[in-house]
Amino acid sequence: MFVYLHGFNSAPQSFKARLLHARLSALGRESEFSAPALSQWPSEAIAAVEAMLADVDPSEVTLVGSSLGGHYATWLAERYGLRAVLINPAIRPHELLSAHLGPQTNLYTGATYELTQAHLQQLHALHVDEITRAERYLLIVALGDEVLDSTIALHKYRDAMHIVHPGGDHGFAEFSRYVDAVIEFGDGQRAGVPRR
Repeated sequence: MFVYLHGFNSAPQSFKARLLHARLSALGRESEFSAPALSQWPSEAIAAVEAMLADVDPSEVTLVGSSLGGHYATWLAERYGLRAVLINPAIRPHELLSAHLGPQTNLYTGATYELTQAHLQQLHALHVDEITRAERYLLIVALGDEVLDSTIALHKYRDAMHIVHPGGDHGFAEFSRYVDAVIEFGDGQRAGVPRR
């Protein structure tokens, strides 16, 4: 089962979620995909995913977290022993988003809300300083990410398998090249791209 966790002000309809869903569907594995709509509140977002995972064998789950979803995926992977694919993950979103307090609009749903210090405190509570069992992670980063510094993610997940895409951007339009690697990793196989 692949559980896609979308990023900040994103939604299950995001480009990368749709690509992964389409590829699994083409393989006759549509039932193995889930992309919950995550609350703007981090604690509620985590609680919703935990409820979804309550009756699932952890060995059957691969989290696929993009940007802020990568932050959530790391915390969940550490707590429940899950595999996780992290795409341009946010490492310290409670610090990054401090410059964006105030009115926000979801890029897909149009929903509006106020980003507050309480949101940042909840994000900080989900921070993982050091990962354990690096083999359960696959990091995919675009060096051209204009929002997040990919070198920070490469350092934090330095012992994990990783795929480094030269160029690109935070939205990662080139993700289609790596969808099969994500699925192979989730299936317990090597992603087929050497670690750099």
